[in-house]
Amino acid sequence: MIDPNIAAAWLGPFLRWSVILLELAGTLTILIGAAYATVMFARATLRPTADDAFRSFRSSLGRSILVGLEFLVAGDIVKSLVMNPTLQDLLVLAGLIFIRTFLSISLGVEINGHWPWQEARLSGAVTEGSRTKREPPSH
Repeated sequence: MIDPNIAAAWLGPFLRWSVILLELAGTLTILIGAAYATVMFARATLRPTADDAFRSFRSSLGRSILVGLEFLVAGDIVKSLVMNPTLQDLLVLAGLIFIRTFLSISLGVEINGHWPWQEARLSGAVTEGSRTKREPPSH
């Protein structure tokens, strides 16, 4: 049987470091993704066919922000639910998750050009459209 005092002695620092690492991972993901998207945008604008450079930049930047937000929310969940489970912390967490969900949906629309719930319908339409193009005409 594990002594609760021993478990508490290492669990607190472990959780604090976990939150720090998750927040650092989220921040670095956003910063590195922004730098990568900017470099790729600069390279794309130098090409003769730079028509989609801005669209690609926004897509890459949006994806890095989404992944970074996932890390940051994970850190907030650990911090709010495990380390400081007070009502105020839970309300802050609910607000953060609401904001993150709104940002995620908004960025998804910007990146993909449609609402997330239209994904199945659009992929079905693409599949049907590609299937009808390949089928030979019946006579």
